[in-house]
Formats: sequence, C-alpha cells, structure tokens
Amino acid sequence: MKWNCRVWRTGCWLVFCAAILAPANSHGSSPAGCVKVVLTGEVSAGQEWKAVLGQGWVFRVLPIDAGREGYSGWDLAVDREQPAGFPDALLLATPPFDSISEREVGTTFGLRAQDAIGWNPRSFRFLTDMAALREAQRLFLSLDRTVGGNAAGKGSTAGARVTRRLMELGRQSSAGQFRILNARLTPGIADAAPYAENWAIQSVRTPHTVAPSTGAKGTAFGKLEWIRFSVTLWMPAGWKAPAGLHVVRGVCSE
Repeated sequence: MKWNCRVWRTGCWLVFCAAILAPANSHGSSPAGCVKVVLTGEVSAGQEWKAVLGQGWVFRVLPIDAGREGYSGWDLAVDREQPAGFPDALLLATPPFDSISEREVGTTFGLRAQDAIGWNPRSFRFLTDMAALREAQRLFLSLDRTVGGNAAGKGSTAGARVTRRLMELGRQSSAGQFRILNARLTPGIADAAPYAENWAIQSVRTPHTVAPSTGAKGTAFGKLEWIRFSVTLWMPAGWKAPAGLHVVRGVCSE
C-alpha cells in the first residue's frame, strides 16, 4: 500500500494541516469577493483532462501511475499552462502531503474503486499567485532536509519556520470542489479499510456502472475505468477568465 510519511516524522504535520485547511471551512473576510468557475468533463483510465482557467493557469485531472501495485484513478492539479514543475499549486495548498488526501481520486492508500467514488464530493485549496507558488515549492522541497531530515544542525527550528510560512501561503489560497457525477469501475474484492467504511457505504449515492473483472477472481482494490465530473473553483475577485468559461461573480465559498 502506498504510504510515505517521512516528511512528517516530527509530528508537526497535524498542526500544519489543521491550520492550512481552516480557510476551506470559512467564508473568508470578503463575503462577495470571488469569481465562481464551473467546469464539467469526463476522463478514462490512463488519460488526462484539462481546462484553461485564465491568467496562465490550468486545472488538470492527471492519471495516477499504476506502478507494480496496479493503481488506478487520477490526481487533481492546478498548474501553469507551461507546467511549473513539482509540486503543483493544488497539492501545495491541500495537505496532508504523501498521505491520503482529497486531491487523489484513486485506489491508492488502501482505497478500493468503490470507496474512491464514495468519497464524494471532495474539497481542496489551490494557489493562484505565481510568486506564492514558487516560494511554496521551494519550502516544500526543503522539508525533507529540515523536518527531521538530512540537514545536520537545523533541527526542528528550521522545520517550524518552513511550516509556518507554508501555513501563511496556504491562507492566501482559493477553494475548490470536485464532484463525481457518474463512474464506471470494477469493484475491489478486499474488505474496506476501517477509515474507508463510510465511503464504501456512501458509494451507492454516486451513479456508477460496474464493469466485469478481466481476471477470474478480480483484484483487491479494483479499477476506476471512467468518471464524469464537475469542478467548482472560487477564483479571486477580478479574475480574468477566458471566453466561453462559465463564471458567476459572488461569494467566495459555499
């Protein structure tokens, strides 16, 4: 099972996640200061989907690397039209990192295909300022060296400075929601993980079609074959969206 928590061995990730996610549950200081963008699309296994948001930014639905474990599904990302490199603006504002997250719609971290569609809708945050993205990328990539990592002499003080600054940048992020409207999947035959039992129950509320397994017995986690979805993004006030994009000006979150 994919699980890599080496970045967060000091335990500071709990404080960081709580602080950076706080804006997602509030309406912000300005109740009428956003441009609401609504996107719809569909994507098949192994394929990418993207939509231009304006001002050089793109929303991407990227296929997860199957690897030896046979993962399926997609990562949600916000990036530049000319990719700005890893990590992207959505990952940086949507912790936890290297762990189960709302930004990853797939059969990773012990989730079965039916569990993945039951976790619906999903909420996330993303940066829309290029300077903030570059700074957050630099800080993120320094974490492995400063948080219980490889830079001798820096210790937890440097790690605390990094996380504090990432928290500050995260408070400047925008909100988004990803909703699966329909899906085609091959269910996994394993039992639901304890943390996924509720999503397994909720999966019946997401319209979907069951595809037959290619193997005689199926696989533990199954496969996501196709999804149709909607994406709602609350962009900053004054956002210049491209022609043809469905936008509504109003409150910053719902």
